[in-house]
Amino acid sequence: MNTITPAIPSSASANTAESSFHTLPLSADMLATLQQLEYLTMTPIQAASLPIALDGHDLIAQAKTGSGKTAAFGLTLLNNLNPRRFAVQALVLCPTRELAEQVTQEIRRLARFADNIKILSLCGGTPLRPQAASLEHGVHIVVGTPGRIIDHLSRGSLQLDALNTLVLDEADRMLDMGFYDDIASVAKQCPAGRQTLLFSATYPEGIARLASQFLRHPQEVKLPEQHQDDKIRQRFYEVTDRERLKAVAVLLKHYRPISTLAFCNTKQQCRDLLEVLHAQGFHALTLNGDLEQRERDQVLIQFANRSCSVLVATDVAARGLDIAQLEAVINVDITPDPEIHIHRIGRTGRADENGWALSLVGPAEQRRVSAIAQQMNIDPDWHSLAALQNTDAAPLTPPMATLLILGGRKDKIRPGDVLGALTGEAGFNAEQVGKITVTDQTTFVAVTRDIARDAVRKLSAGKLKGKPVKVRILKD
Repeated sequence: MNTITPAIPSSASANTAESSFHTLPLSADMLATLQQLEYLTMTPIQAASLPIALDGHDLIAQAKTGSGKTAAFGLTLLNNLNPRRFAVQALVLCPTRELAEQVTQEIRRLARFADNIKILSLCGGTPLRPQAASLEHGVHIVVGTPGRIIDHLSRGSLQLDALNTLVLDEADRMLDMGFYDDIASVAKQCPAGRQTLLFSATYPEGIARLASQFLRHPQEVKLPEQHQDDKIRQRFYEVTDRERLKAVAVLLKHYRPISTLAFCNTKQQCRDLLEVLHAQGFHALTLNGDLEQRERDQVLIQFANRSCSVLVATDVAARGLDIAQLEAVINVDITPDPEIHIHRIGRTGRADENGWALSLVGPAEQRRVSAIAQQMNIDPDWHSLAALQNTDAAPLTPPMATLLILGGRKDKIRPGDVLGALTGEAGFNAEQVGKITVTDQTTFVAVTRDIARDAVRKLSAGKLKGKPVKVRILKD
């Protein structure tokens, strides 16, 4: 896979020249439409990805909402289109109905240059029959969520024989929501010779799996990250062994991170810290070697979906753990191995996020800090616990709660079914729904804490896959 990091022009005039849409192999009508829409210069992601995509290459591009990525893939799929052929030639998969609608509207704006280009949104929460009727009349471009696309494919109302462009938009969020199998199912039903464009804000492990399975020699575009330096802010605090565990709560109340990974050197220290945090009202869970795999998975799901504020763990228990948006790491004990310290604090400050690495240092651990400082070539930044503010504040409540649904893959439940149930009859919006994880027997869904009880009531009163289900809130 070739990775392309765009160069940054040295002058504003060079930037304007290199960022003009007129440098691209686009039709005069399409360029005129861009002018009418006041698309005067390309955004960085457009300038980096459009030449590659318009040249017919498969692409993996790192891009966030608001970066101009929709126009990047929208112009490509419109350029590949034959308007005279009334068959689905492009398919865009999105994680939510709201994003699918936004993408549909944007592509419609870009498609003004040609008459009679049919674009259809296929999402859950609306009846299948009118959508199927629209497909029968002929559609050029389909934008939809994985679950609803699979519904139409299984019914035969959606045919992909003429497809030349597949777009995976916000692929990392689709993976977070448990759509990997659905994406794979759709991709397998697309022609082998298609072009595939994958856009993702982050690069979790599943992105590499998707690329290796469904993209052909993709080129990768990764924009230079901002805040490269000092993304992890380290601070050290001297404590006595007696005040160490209570000091963790002091740090949490002052810095108020949404998600914190607290490292202890022993399982017993983990248990003791968990007891102290619970007594002070923190939503905390622990990972240790005594947990069964099912219990471990449940703890990780709750922490990853932001239903739990603090995860207390040993290095062994946290091995292989990779959590997005981790605001802080607290070293409750200083590890004797500087390499392990570096690995611990490297869990925060990922992608373009900043993070805190806060270390509590007892009298016998000063030598360990010296070894860490030498290994990292830093001067330790010492601070006083007594100088911290808001240490009497109430603990921060996690933004999400996890619902446990009794029913999973063996009951043919898919993430799209759960999302559809919550955003359909239940009446919630996609922004109130977080990660959805489907296992063989159970399904976990994160919802904003304020709707958790209402969501349990409505899901319990309704049906999933035509059957009633049992739902409860997981204790955190």
